[in-house]
Amino acid sequence: MNNSKPSKILIVDDDKFLLNMYSIKFQKENFDVVTAGDGSEALKKLEEGVVPDAIVLDIVMPVMDGLEFLEKMREGNYAKDSSILILSNQGQSSDIDKAKTLGIDGYIVKATTIPSEVVTEVQRMLAAKKK
Repeated sequence: MNNSKPSKILIVDDDKFLLNMYSIKFQKENFDVVTAGDGSEALKKLEEGVVPDAIVLDIVMPVMDGLEFLEKMREGNYAKDSSILILSNQGQSSDIDKAKTLGIDGYIVKATTIPSEVVTEVQRMLAAKKK
């Protein structure tokens, strides 16, 4: 019997369909899932004490985009040990470079990836951090 507690993941995306689909995918892989519809909602959850092992983050969202969320998260010193995966349709190198300066662990373009690959990448990032 596996007694390890599930990894907590925060999924941030304004697309409710994708948010729901990824929630189900991660729950099936024994993740404790927390969701937010934009960066400000996600930041509020961190301020309230949510400490995710991993964050899957879209860039283009209303209210507060993913890069602004990352900046505010870093400023507030929240989730400093979390693995961060950007999952966005923004594939421009300028977006990727800016995200890298904010200390992300991975970047996936949504249109080129199936959900199970996203789950596998998060699992890989978490395993790499444990080493």
